[in-house]
Amino acid sequence: MKRIVVAAVVASVALGWIGCAKPAEQAPAVRTVAAPAIDTNAVLQHVKVLSSDEYEGRAPGTKGEDLTVAYIEDQFRKAGVKPGNTDGTYIQKVPLVGITPDPNVTLTFAKGAKKANLKFKDDFVAWTKRVAPPGRAKAGNVLVEGDATRTAETVGISGSEMVFVGYGVQAPEFNWDDYKGMDLKGKTLVMLVGDPPVPDPADPTTLDPKVFGGRAMTYYGRWTYKYEVGAKLGADGVLIVHETGPAGYPFSIVQGKVNEQFDLIAPDNNMSRAAIEGWIPLEQAQALFKMAGLDYDAAKKQALTREFKPMPLGVKASITLHNKVRTIDSRNVVGKIEGSDPALRNEYVIYTAHWDHFGIGAPVNGDRVYHGAKDNATGIGGMIEIGRAFAQMSPGPKRSILLLAVTAEEQGLLGSQYYATTPVYPLAKTLAVVNMDGMNVWGKTKDITVVGLGASDLDDYAAQIAREQGRIIQADPKPENGGYYRSDHFPFAKEGVPAINSGGGIDYVGKPAGWGKQRSDAYTANDYHKPSDKIGPDWDLSGTVQDLQYFWLMGYRVAQAEKFPQWKPGNEFRATREAMLKERGTN
Repeated sequence: MKRIVVAAVVASVALGWIGCAKPAEQAPAVRTVAAPAIDTNAVLQHVKVLSSDEYEGRAPGTKGEDLTVAYIEDQFRKAGVKPGNTDGTYIQKVPLVGITPDPNVTLTFAKGAKKANLKFKDDFVAWTKRVAPPGRAKAGNVLVEGDATRTAETVGISGSEMVFVGYGVQAPEFNWDDYKGMDLKGKTLVMLVGDPPVPDPADPTTLDPKVFGGRAMTYYGRWTYKYEVGAKLGADGVLIVHETGPAGYPFSIVQGKVNEQFDLIAPDNNMSRAAIEGWIPLEQAQALFKMAGLDYDAAKKQALTREFKPMPLGVKASITLHNKVRTIDSRNVVGKIEGSDPALRNEYVIYTAHWDHFGIGAPVNGDRVYHGAKDNATGIGGMIEIGRAFAQMSPGPKRSILLLAVTAEEQGLLGSQYYATTPVYPLAKTLAVVNMDGMNVWGKTKDITVVGLGASDLDDYAAQIAREQGRIIQADPKPENGGYYRSDHFPFAKEGVPAINSGGGIDYVGKPAGWGKQRSDAYTANDYHKPSDKIGPDWDLSGTVQDLQYFWLMGYRVAQAEKFPQWKPGNEFRATREAMLKERGTN
């Protein structure tokens, strides 16, 4: 195949309307061009390089980052994609702190003479994001001590009273408050994972769609929210009970967080966060409640009601973490294709894909390199080829296209969060974010999955393009896993920019019903965040090309459109966007 060929003939008719009565209804009518051809060999070669042993799993702050960033810069340059930062480089520095715990640590639960000593990784996973200043400070149950070189620290809690707070949710729009005004400062909070799965009064076998999105997870169900609300309440620690179903992944994924973890450094050195954040598996939670003289299942059932009140467990938690600390400047790689319309080229459509993975870690079947081929070398390979297609256009899109290859997604969306809160170009001039995370590598599909379907006008673009490809759009088949809050589009959505996470599907061409779900489930169980995420003999990149053409068309059409895409009425991010555009005087 030719490397990239862009059709030069402009379509003579505008897009039609899709219809009405469904979330994705009316795509704005714009003149468009045909989708580019994409060379599967080019994409595959990018993935081979980025997921190779030489790149050591692409962890931030390692040789793997240096090689990865240099490769993306080089490939952008060769593709004709210009440096995207205003300083004339491809690099946006992202200041991070890396914290590595000593694994020889015990979490102790004590009630009177009874004690349970939990083993790190096997029985619990915990960390701190605090960056201790030099010296020793003790406040209540919390000890924080840093050495003079700021390369080591001790953070611990001793005898912190434990309180079960149900799902840990404060949601006034649902008349839901798991805290009921109780003073929880200086306590260690135990929370259930996910949203409260409230039964539908009309059919108790299903979930109430009017409360916490029914099956679909809201942000209240995300572990990030739970740590945030615990910190806001002044808790010493926050421990989340892991259950595979509502979490959407096995405890082994949580156990992957025992190595160095990164975070952005807040002005207060993250001291406002809870001293200890972590997870305990279900069996340890059940044992904890038994020690407290309570039945776990009964307490969990009570947590499904608005009447639930925090339950002191009469158990005290103690743990001391000894950490190695380092600060680094990681890097987002920013490429730019300048818009062809002088009046609009200072407005932007952003593509995001994360370049990082988990580096070198605990061996699985003798392999210590976490290759991250699907997650997300495929997204970076696709981004490079999308950039090549835009760069070869003449004339190019009216507005500018930004290719944002971000760091530290696997550490909590840190690279995208940094850009979204410290943007190179104003977010009020940013029309949309199109995210690419884990491309479809198993062949063409008859459908496209849109995570968070119904959120914004970008869904309308998705529906129109899918129809042209002979496909349909489908909602996330696993909305309970909270996929909308777990990838790099989300920090932009929080700041108000319409953002879409989509691609792939589950109805594969030439495959029997259910094959796609089985394949996806097998990847999650066997390869997701494991060294075995490698290029496989079953890979079929025709599905990757199908999705890259879809992504390219979406970015192009948004860049050509007369109006900015908007959030749908009632969306949680709509007010933020409207205030932003009003303040900046943007259309």
